[in-house]
Amino acid sequence: MKIGFNLLLWTGHVTESDFHLFEKLKKVGYDGVEIPIFDVSNPAHFKSVGQVIKDNGLQCTAVTVLPDEAHNAISPDAANRQGAIDHLKRVIECGHNAGIQTLCGPYYQVLGQFTGKFPSETELENAAGVHRAIAGVAQDAGIKNAIEALNRFESHLLNTMEQAASYVQRVNHANFGTMYDTFHANIEEKDPIGCIETVFKTGKLNHVHISENDRGTPGRGHAPCREAIRKLVSLGYDGWLTIEAFGGALPDLAAATRVWRDFFSSPEEVYSEGYKLIRDTLNEARA
Repeated sequence: MKIGFNLLLWTGHVTESDFHLFEKLKKVGYDGVEIPIFDVSNPAHFKSVGQVIKDNGLQCTAVTVLPDEAHNAISPDAANRQGAIDHLKRVIECGHNAGIQTLCGPYYQVLGQFTGKFPSETELENAAGVHRAIAGVAQDAGIKNAIEALNRFESHLLNTMEQAASYVQRVNHANFGTMYDTFHANIEEKDPIGCIETVFKTGKLNHVHISENDRGTPGRGHAPCREAIRKLVSLGYDGWLTIEAFGGALPDLAAATRVWRDFFSSPEEVYSEGYKLIRDTLNEARA
């Protein structure tokens, strides 16, 4: 398995001022970083980002979202769904330029935007149409899709691994899979560890986020991070274990993820202790 760290702890758009982070994370032992691809106005910018990541001996994945209603995959408006397709194609272009391996995230609806109703068949099929249109584009770019089920306070379309696995079957494309996140599973799943096996059996588990119950330092809360890692080892999962933690550096993201206080003393605490937790648990599980 490979261990990664999501740069959303610091920024929503990686620029030269963030490049020093790559050396720090490499020194700790990380295999790669996860970059946010939110600003798609300049795809060429991501070539320089990817080159610096590579120069630091790191690999790369990425996370993205749908920014607004004009780019909403579940929208009843065909123009908005086309906007989602166009946006995601642009994201894929940026990701290809950066050399990413996997594109994860909840790119099926706008974060925090709810209908007040259960997810409908129409919404599911609208989103699936968008994802069928972009899955092959991502595959041609060498990028795996990993759609993310979120907790009920952030989205309503996909909340559980069962829903995510069913949705992946609906899209029905070889390149299109899902992911597991310890934070969301800790909220939504009746069995936060057993659900990993359920989705792993589909052959479509393309990514994993290790995230504490308070979005802070892995291992300092009660999310089943160690148990999840041990389960993944037992199943033979061989992909990314990427730490995702949030602070108050990005007000829009803090609002979307309901971050209203500091969860750690410093970013160094998060990436140092988080790496040790994953590495030690992997070593113990393989012993």
